[in-house]
Amino acid sequence: MCWNVRGVNSDKKWNAIRDRISESFCDIICLQETKRENFDLMFIRNFCHPSFDKFVFHPSLGASGGTIIIWKSVVFQGQLVFQNDYALSVEFTSLHNNAVWVLTNIYAPCTHEGKREFLDWFKNIQMPDHVDWLILGDFNLCRSPADRNQPGGNHLDMYLFNEAINSLGLVDLPLKGRRFTWSNMQRFPLLERLDWFFTSISWTISYPNSYVTPLSMETSDHVPCVISISTKIPRKSIFRFENYWMHHESFLPVVQQNWVAPVHLTDPALILSAKFKNVRRALKIWKLSLPNLKQTIANIKMVLSFVTLIEEFRDLSLCEWNFKNIL
Repeated sequence: MCWNVRGVNSDKKWNAIRDRISESFCDIICLQETKRENFDLMFIRNFCHPSFDKFVFHPSLGASGGTIIIWKSVVFQGQLVFQNDYALSVEFTSLHNNAVWVLTNIYAPCTHEGKREFLDWFKNIQMPDHVDWLILGDFNLCRSPADRNQPGGNHLDMYLFNEAINSLGLVDLPLKGRRFTWSNMQRFPLLERLDWFFTSISWTISYPNSYVTPLSMETSDHVPCVISISTKIPRKSIFRFENYWMHHESFLPVVQQNWVAPVHLTDPALILSAKFKNVRRALKIWKLSLPNLKQTIANIKMVLSFVTLIEEFRDLSLCEWNFKNIL
């Protein structure tokens, strides 16, 4: 998953980041503009599942910039191979099939001078042709006037950006279902494609079915995106306890009834385990009688994505704008 989160220090954003991670089913997270100078696992736990237990980061300069790559060590072995003010690169080895590839997380400057310095560095990256390379992030650049919903943009920057892409021989991964990835969040918004996802030619041979899917935009002016490749690892089904169950009036009676049910065992540890299994079995049946909260949230996100997609073709009416804020 790739996302310019516009800062991770606010606890109001943690739920949104955790939600996007869960929704994406990702194994690697690339965040830009973290606005944080230091990370440790305790802080990362605020918005990541404990299975994300490895990370590398480039610190922000005060409250500006910052990138981080977080991954699951049960899926990938990762090693930092390069970092500077623009990029963070990790070489990953899959523990599923021992495939080796390089991931580069980009956060480019937004100033005129910074963009030119970034493009000069970007164009001259030396990456061997045989390396499977995925490079993604917030480039703060458009490739053509069509990457904006309004006239304008620096055409010379577009030319230099495309020249660098061609010089590196990169392939642009398709973004499904969206034209733009950034909004200025105004009543009549300016929309731009600033987030890009490229691969080497070698990558297209190893993973020909790679593509990018946008998620719903929340708590940031950038759209979070999921990069999918063809390799799939089977996932076991797990029991997921929902916190909102505890607020339901029939929750405690169900738990109590099944907790006190006889288990016909003598060992205290086995008795405790059996009681938990009884409660879990009962809750799995009980939850079927509840409205599907997960589906309700998914429906809301689908409508929100549809409303924001309308903005790519026309301005929202006042009624639609208010409806978007309610969603």
